[in-house]
Amino acid sequence: MTQSNGFHEHTLKNGLRIIVETMPHVRSAAAGFLVRTGARDETPELAGVSHFVEHMCFKGTAKRGWEQITRDFDDMGSTYNAYTSKERTVYFGWVRVEDLERQIELLADMMQSTMPTEEFDMEKNVILEEIAMSDDSLERKVYDLLHERLYPGHPLSWPVLGTTASITALSRDSLHGYFVDRYHPRNMVLIVTGAVEPKAVYDMAQRICGDWTPAEPRPARTTPTSALTGIHKGVVDRFQRQAVGVLYPAPSAADEDRDIGDLVASILGGRNSRFFWNIIQTGIAANVAAGRLDYCDAGLMLAFGFTEPDRADELLDAMRGQIKKLQDEGVTDDEVQRVRNRVATSLASEGEAPYYRFSQMIQEIDVFGVPRTVEERLAVLEKATPAVVREYLARWPLQGDGAVISLGPRDWPV
Repeated sequence: MTQSNGFHEHTLKNGLRIIVETMPHVRSAAAGFLVRTGARDETPELAGVSHFVEHMCFKGTAKRGWEQITRDFDDMGSTYNAYTSKERTVYFGWVRVEDLERQIELLADMMQSTMPTEEFDMEKNVILEEIAMSDDSLERKVYDLLHERLYPGHPLSWPVLGTTASITALSRDSLHGYFVDRYHPRNMVLIVTGAVEPKAVYDMAQRICGDWTPAEPRPARTTPTSALTGIHKGVVDRFQRQAVGVLYPAPSAADEDRDIGDLVASILGGRNSRFFWNIIQTGIAANVAAGRLDYCDAGLMLAFGFTEPDRADELLDAMRGQIKKLQDEGVTDDEVQRVRNRVATSLASEGEAPYYRFSQMIQEIDVFGVPRTVEERLAVLEKATPAVVREYLARWPLQGDGAVISLGPRDWPV
């Protein structure tokens, strides 16, 4: 058992890590399992299997059918959910502290799912419908196009949902084999936040998960390479808007520059940002933003917007103009202070609720092995100044044309 930076950690003999953050001033607790596998850990023929497994974990275990799983969550009044991303799968619930062991037991039971055969075909149809609905979303389509073109041949290139072809071909045996390979204690972390006593949580975990059988962790990941240049476009007639984006290199989730990168993105295209005042408020486009897409070993700065197809050139020029001005002239004290205050308020308020604190910790536990406290994250922001931003822009310049992404009814740029 160890304690560091306010976090408590213990590892069971079978390899299951447990990380606890105590929040004695609250009356609730959030608990969940981080499974260290996602879409980028799949082979091409299994594209979408991580997300499919997530669905199936709600469909039945040796102890419960899907109806009982749903009832047991509701009987606790749990706020619960799960999600699959490019790099991880997460299951969690938020309950009164007196129901914490029941919540952990239910989630742990789901981690031992039988992947029931009788539910497989029905759930496959549900996922195929999700893919069809995704195809009707311009936002989702451009996100998928971006990854497909910038990371060709790499697992980051395929959608988290998989494709119609890969899901249609997926067998229950292949699904179950992937599940067995990845859902075991050495590839999982139990995370608990709230009004809890760490030793009590360790004892709960031992009672509930101590007999799980360990296996080998997921295979090593291949680092993606991406030349952020050129034009990457698609034409889809059924959309009325044109999606336009421009991309530049940016810090990964493991890079110390990640927080300043987020601050720069917020000044450029967040709330009350330069894009807001100079593009949205001038009527060029109604939806324009900037953000950093990051993975454990790769990152992108993305400026993007949605506009009328015949105004795509105007939108791209406007975004590039604001990007160049920020790169050449830097940022102001007022801009830095506004973003710093906004992020500080968000971190502080979210850090007062176990559910949101749990969500804050996930990526850092997965990438670094340990999370940062709210105070540690706030300390980084307190050091942010225009000079710090200039140093960041020297390391991660937003220069040149970048890589352009375009999707919509117009074949553009030509």
